[in-house]
Amino acid sequence: MLINQTIAKLNYMKLFGMVKGLNEQMSNPEARSLSFEERLSLLVDREWEDREERRLVRLLKEAKLKVSACLEDLDFSAARGLDRSLIASLSSFDWLEKHHHIIICGPTGVGKTYLCCAFGNGACRKGFRTQYLRVPKLLEELKISRADGSYMRLIGKFSRLELLILDDWGLSSLSEAEAKDFLEVIEECQGKCSIIISSQLPIEHWHQIISNPTVADAVLDRLIHAAYKFNLKGESMRKTYANPNAKSATM
Repeated sequence: MLINQTIAKLNYMKLFGMVKGLNEQMSNPEARSLSFEERLSLLVDREWEDREERRLVRLLKEAKLKVSACLEDLDFSAARGLDRSLIASLSSFDWLEKHHHIIICGPTGVGKTYLCCAFGNGACRKGFRTQYLRVPKLLEELKISRADGSYMRLIGKFSRLELLILDDWGLSSLSEAEAKDFLEVIEECQGKCSIIISSQLPIEHWHQIISNPTVADAVLDRLIHAAYKFNLKGESMRKTYANPNAKSATM
């Protein structure tokens, strides 16, 4: 049949959305009453939606977000210093196009990682290339790449991102080599990629974890001045959500 040949050609051209749309029209008698232009428009719309869905799946897979989180699910009821107006402003993600950063500070359990991943999820939904990394893992990967000769390739990968999420910054002091490697990542992202960085340490104590004052100045200068800041507070949210009577799926 001619329709089978058409479907085969559409699949060969990887127009999978149009194939789905065509099958939907064939099984819907009401579609026959539509004009050619209307049916074609529906097929194009179906292809567009299918490609957007596949791109989102790919971006989320590449992002490797630690938790499934959405800005829409943030819990503002707990007194932890979440600025609702700032969240609303940042949810447009215009700051990514300007290469601005976000710094999230606060004690353990107040939802720093969740907030990081919520922004990461939103960035993927907007079509931005994103990656989540814990800082200890990043430093380990950089150390290994120096040994196996893939250092410059790894560093270059960060410049191709549009959002880099660095979680758990400042859990321990950085050695001289680690501090220089971290600066290389920040420098590579400068003017090309936004950074979200979370830490239990307040910003004023960040100098203490970088042994080289010159490197510390360089890192902070590149991060702080073009950054939106969240200073979270309060008790661990994990205590709340460990209670089986508490609400779930929000932080």
